[in-house]
Amino acid sequence: MLIVKPQISLLLGAVFLVYLGQMTLNPIIAPLAREVGLAEWQIGVTISVAAIMVVLTSQSWGRRSQSLGRKPVLVAAFALATVTMVLFAGLAALGMAGVVTGTTLFVLFVVLRGIGFGAAISAVVPTAQAYIADVTTDEETRVKGMAGVGAAQGIAMVGGSIVGGVLSAFGMLVPLVAVPVLLAAGLALISVRLRRESRHELIEKPARISPFDSRVWPFLVAGFGMFTALGFIQVVTGFLIQDRLGLSAERTGLYTGGALLTAGVGMVLAQAVIVPRSGWSPATLLRAGGAVALGGFVLLIPNAGMVLLVVAIGLIGLGLGTAMPGYTAGPTLLLSREEQGGMAGLSGATAGLTFVLAPTAGTALYSAGPVLPVITGAVIMAAVWVFVLVHPRFRAVRAVPVSR
Repeated sequence: MLIVKPQISLLLGAVFLVYLGQMTLNPIIAPLAREVGLAEWQIGVTISVAAIMVVLTSQSWGRRSQSLGRKPVLVAAFALATVTMVLFAGLAALGMAGVVTGTTLFVLFVVLRGIGFGAAISAVVPTAQAYIADVTTDEETRVKGMAGVGAAQGIAMVGGSIVGGVLSAFGMLVPLVAVPVLLAAGLALISVRLRRESRHELIEKPARISPFDSRVWPFLVAGFGMFTALGFIQVVTGFLIQDRLGLSAERTGLYTGGALLTAGVGMVLAQAVIVPRSGWSPATLLRAGGAVALGGFVLLIPNAGMVLLVVAIGLIGLGLGTAMPGYTAGPTLLLSREEQGGMAGLSGATAGLTFVLAPTAGTALYSAGPVLPVITGAVIMAAVWVFVLVHPRFRAVRAVPVSR
């Protein structure tokens, strides 16, 4: 009998490329908004709309990756992402030239960066997570696989911070042009290399998972809290650096890229080294990672210069990088194969839900007082840490037999 080797590394490559494209935008999104005349809250709304699309489509993508196959889902996702980012780059150029301005510019930002790109990227991580859950059956291997997804995202954060930050020194449009090129490379990779499953490998009717299922809701609450805390500071990091240090738009992109690079390094260190070697259970990962991330949020509160800011963001990346594999792997160990696609989508939707309100609320709080979103993130992170310490679900996670 021919044994087909799982293509986990290829799925991780897809995660890396789509997040590399997204992270390349992060260092420049704040200064770009100001260059084209958009207010902070308008960028917050754009990111929140993208999160709404993740919430609405993640579980559907996850189930369809089991019923239709991983390849068709990822090809469709990468094609949509590439097209929308080509159009977004063109729109940004028109905005900087003053050809498209005001409400029209804002609406098109929402349609392209929010609706189009948000719907596209929401397919990739649930598809990869469902696949890993499908081909792994024990806790240690499952946790390592889920940590691999996080490591791919972390490496993409590092790469995107470098690419976006460095390219922004040559002008705002240069990294914008690089994004669809990266996405097109991902589309080519998936189209050529990813094997399409045979009919017997697919699941005709993948199960839908309720967020109120007693097996999963405590993990969803913990994940919701972690991503909410992150969302409160992620979108304002560029504004925080520009205003605390008094930088120009181009230098803000470079400095923000450096700060996000530190977060990415922390995340990669956690998910590529600490998590695989620790052998910790999902509950332990959540507790240890939550404590480290909380320390980072607290250090970010005072305006004490760039060095402390970078250290704080690095600790947040390290802590959340340690905790997230516990959040993603823990509930999958309690579910059957037919439920994995729905669970992967639900995990993605939960993360997306936090970015529906957090970026808009974060930018609104920033307008009222630059330190307010940081304090809010710290309070939420503290609540999550206490929750995973005291809730009985995190005392033990045992795998159930996986139906085949």
